[in-house]
Amino acid sequence: MKKYKKAACLLAALVLLLTSVLPASARTYISLNKKIPVVVLSGDGEPLVDRDGNRILKFTNLGDIAGETDNTELYESIANVLQPFLLEGVLFNRWDNYYANLQKEVAELTEGIQLNENGEVDNGSGISEARKQENEANMHTDKKGAKGYYGFEDYHFWYDWRLDPLEVADQLAEYIDAVLAATGAKKVSLISRCVGVSVTLSYVAKYGTSKLHGYAVDGSCTNGGEFISDSLSGKFKVDGDAIERFLTDYNALGILNVSDFAMASIDLLNKSGVLDAAVSVSRATIYNKIMVGATSALALSTVFTMPCYWAFVTEEDYDTAKRYVFGEEGSEKRIQYAGLIEKLDRYDATVRRHIPELMLGLGQKGVNVAIISKYGFQMMPICQSAEQVSDEYASVHRSSYGATTSTIYDTLSEDYIAQRKAEGKGKYISPDKQVDASTCLYPDATWFNKGARHGNWTAAENEILYEAVTAARQLTPADLPYSQFIVYDGETDASSPMTEENCHTENWTADASKDKTTSLLVRFFTFLRSLINWYRALFEAIQDFRAA
Repeated sequence: MKKYKKAACLLAALVLLLTSVLPASARTYISLNKKIPVVVLSGDGEPLVDRDGNRILKFTNLGDIAGETDNTELYESIANVLQPFLLEGVLFNRWDNYYANLQKEVAELTEGIQLNENGEVDNGSGISEARKQENEANMHTDKKGAKGYYGFEDYHFWYDWRLDPLEVADQLAEYIDAVLAATGAKKVSLISRCVGVSVTLSYVAKYGTSKLHGYAVDGSCTNGGEFISDSLSGKFKVDGDAIERFLTDYNALGILNVSDFAMASIDLLNKSGVLDAAVSVSRATIYNKIMVGATSALALSTVFTMPCYWAFVTEEDYDTAKRYVFGEEGSEKRIQYAGLIEKLDRYDATVRRHIPELMLGLGQKGVNVAIISKYGFQMMPICQSAEQVSDEYASVHRSSYGATTSTIYDTLSEDYIAQRKAEGKGKYISPDKQVDASTCLYPDATWFNKGARHGNWTAAENEILYEAVTAARQLTPADLPYSQFIVYDGETDASSPMTEENCHTENWTADASKDKTTSLLVRFFTFLRSLINWYRALFEAIQDFRAA
């Protein structure tokens, strides 16, 4: 009997020893892992339906219209826009009918998805009945059940992502309260992506953090998405090299299938200077005359009656964007869209102007925080920020809430890196020397995934966020099997720690010595190579045509 007592004492001592040592060791979060209900919010990827349950057009599917067998209406729409553009605008410098027709015709193509002049749904569209029922079931079900833990997708909150994030935050608050009541839990954790981040941060602004154990974001544009912010505020820039990189990315991802000949032709137009000349001519003639009006027409006929996308406009661009889209104070559109503008201003005052303090307040109040920023892709090539290290839509600087980065053409300088190392912050420099995480709001709770595009939510990202928001304490990269900087391989769907050997994941090479050179000799040889490549691609295209 004594030997059993002795064994029990030894076991108890071992347990006490482990529990006193483990908190300082890696993976100590296991003790609480998966005991916290996790509420997940997606971005704008959820299909929406009309009042009859039929799927309505999403703006990213606009290109599908061109694939229709009968394009009669499309051709008529184009003619209705071109006529006032050419016969009134170009010839007589009268643009009002062009703006009006552009907005009218594009709005007809996107009918059903838009919101009204108050930024509200007036056609019965929204999330599907199945999603509504799923929300309702989740609000009254303890999904832990016999398994004893909560899964990543147990409490996915479905919402109409077009709406005002502050109004959706009220729906989220109701959902969270119901989940807490159903599970008996005292707190939940939130994981949000893209548009969903604006909703969860609106929740924090309105309802505080008392019911939150963890808060994680992935691919956030809430701190500013330059593609939208630059476009709405007139920061356009047509960059031939950026266009080529963008098409290369989308070809590599299988989203587009631009032929080698088409790519060679675009490259030739770019390297020969024809594209730059065309842009220069338009800027000197009609560009500045049509820019504001066309921006307004396209914005209000596509997706910018939706408050969700206005949340991506930066604080410094917001007033300019409103002027571009709605005109000056007292204008006809300001009056017409007064209800929408009221929502936009309320979000601006409540959330946008307080993002740093809202984010920092989470950690200060004991909420576990995790942030994932993605990069390795060309930002949309029509905005002035196109050279920023980005995930297509937002720069790493903004999606990481403060990282210092190089541009895609260079790396952080050796002097800068040496200074960081001297300060003891060398570990925050990415192996590709493009990112410094030490300047983030949460330098020890921010991960960077290179090679994963904006809308690709990888298994590694989900694991990092899930473990972080359910842990017993705030986790850092040292606690997880993934380093602060990771690399995603799209072919194998696997992620691994970033090294100097595997960090060059881009589908293109950004070469400043060629793209930005002022040397006539370098430009000539660059053009010559492009011309030779174009002839080669032309010959291959002819051969393929004959073979077919």
